[in-house]
Amino acid sequence: MNVAGKQADVFMLWGEPLAQAAETIEAVRAQARRHRREVEFSLSFRPIIGATEEQAWAKAEAILAKASERQGQLSYPKAKPQSVGAQRLLRAVAQGDRLDSCLWTGIARLVGGGHNSTALVGTPEQVADALLAYYDLGVRNILIRGFDPLNDAIEYGRELIPLTRAKVAAREHARTAVAV
Repeated sequence: MNVAGKQADVFMLWGEPLAQAAETIEAVRAQARRHRREVEFSLSFRPIIGATEEQAWAKAEAILAKASERQGQLSYPKAKPQSVGAQRLLRAVAQGDRLDSCLWTGIARLVGGGHNSTALVGTPEQVADALLAYYDLGVRNILIRGFDPLNDAIEYGRELIPLTRAKVAAREHARTAVAV
């Protein structure tokens, strides 16, 4: 956190539970204040969306089954346990597979807490609301990528991104109205 507060312009996190992300963000901000700086924040997720919540969770379970099968066949290495990011994800994994409103750690558990391996699972509305909760913590950059890159990019572009942008715009409009 010391180096981030002194040197970073953007501090990036893998998708973590809200409370854990808030703790990290505040620690980085505290260090940045010591140096009279501000740091922006970015989070990475792999959203899994479906027309219904049940469809989204069925999709997540199918992704986990396929990833488990592939990991067994290809002997993927687990994440480096000394990585601070991997340690934070392992803390999340220890809390369970489903955290907050729709954070899923199934793949993070499978790969040992590494990589961009957490997902927000649900309808586009549920996932957009979950993203907005991180926005409220001060996260202004969100990296999303899917498990099925082409089809997920199409779904995100049609449903998730426009909805999330509209919710952010409404949130900012409400804040501006209150400030006036």
